[in-house]
Amino acid sequence: MGAPRAIATPCVQVCIVDGASGLCLGCYRSLAEIAGWRGLSDEERAAVMAELPERSRRIEPSKLSHKLS
Repeated sequence: MGAPRAIATPCVQVCIVDGASGLCLGCYRSLAEIAGWRGLSDEERAAVMAELPERSRRIEPSKLSHKLS
């Protein structure tokens, strides 16, 4: 048995959940998506990752100041 296969993830090690949207301010995933990420298929993860740019627009820009530094 070889080494475990790497799993694509949008995680940027900024784990702060926005109460208004329910999304992580670092990666824009929901808590349920984060918790179940390893159990998703490659296709399911790709579908979520494709939605992330649009989700970022649901976050009030002032909450994303950590992205500027």
